[in-house]
Amino acid sequence: MNKKIRKTTILAGIFLMLAILPLGAQDTLKVSDRRSGKVEVREFTADYLDTVQLKKVFVLNDYSMIGVEYGAAANMMLFTPAKKQSYLLSPSTFGVYYTRYGKMFNYLPYFGFKVGIRSTSEGYKFKEDKETHQIPTLEGATAARIRIIDMPFMALIHADSDHLSGFASVGIYGGYRTSIERFGENVDESVRYSFMEYDRRFDYGICGGVGMAFVFDPFEFHINLNVRYSWGTLYDYDYASPYYYRYAYPLDLSLTGGLYFHLTRRTGRSRGQIRREAIDRVKHPEKYEDTYSDNR
Repeated sequence: MNKKIRKTTILAGIFLMLAILPLGAQDTLKVSDRRSGKVEVREFTADYLDTVQLKKVFVLNDYSMIGVEYGAAANMMLFTPAKKQSYLLSPSTFGVYYTRYGKMFNYLPYFGFKVGIRSTSEGYKFKEDKETHQIPTLEGATAARIRIIDMPFMALIHADSDHLSGFASVGIYGGYRTSIERFGENVDESVRYSFMEYDRRFDYGICGGVGMAFVFDPFEFHINLNVRYSWGTLYDYDYASPYYYRYAYPLDLSLTGGLYFHLTRRTGRSRGQIRREAIDRVKHPEKYEDTYSDNR
């Protein structure tokens, strides 16, 4: 009887030791030194590893998106000779854009480009000259709104976080003035909605702006403040006199909101990227030997 008790006690002690041993077990982790490039093996207890909190690293991919923007514009003209003006508000600016974020020279991050087609406006609105107490006119009009379709191409620089992005852009555009509406009591009805023979229809210039985006994959909501300055005068500079040239260069400010859809993944790896890496690992296993050895 005593032998049975003694045997049972010994077996219970063995099982108890086997249960306690894992609590003091240690895991090994290979750590590399960035400066020396050496890899050393360190030991950590399971209890310590259970308390380690891993920090999520934000990695931005090269990605593209397509979207629409809608907003309002404030228009004016830079006249020579100068005329007193105020901004003409135009509540209909609409565009469709393609945006690509990527690395410049395949190395420098946070760059990109934006291209699109846009329907917007140009125009002017004269105000009273305090010295002469008169309101200037052009073809009898005290104000005019010109609709234009243009195609901007802009370079981008941006900074991003998980759900927020800020960006700035600068570029060029080319467009065509499609219609005009002149305002004023002295406007001849024959020219109220018509271009004059000396008016220039083609337009070109520089454009740019700043903005921010709220990101909820796969969508982005953009708020943009844009400026557009034309290098194409509104009319032939010598239409009134071959000796005294006259110019009118449009200058526009616009505030727009936009909704964009991601065409490729903004963060993380896509199925195509994982597939290509798998194929590359099979074809070129020597490139991944260090990875295999570190995981052993």
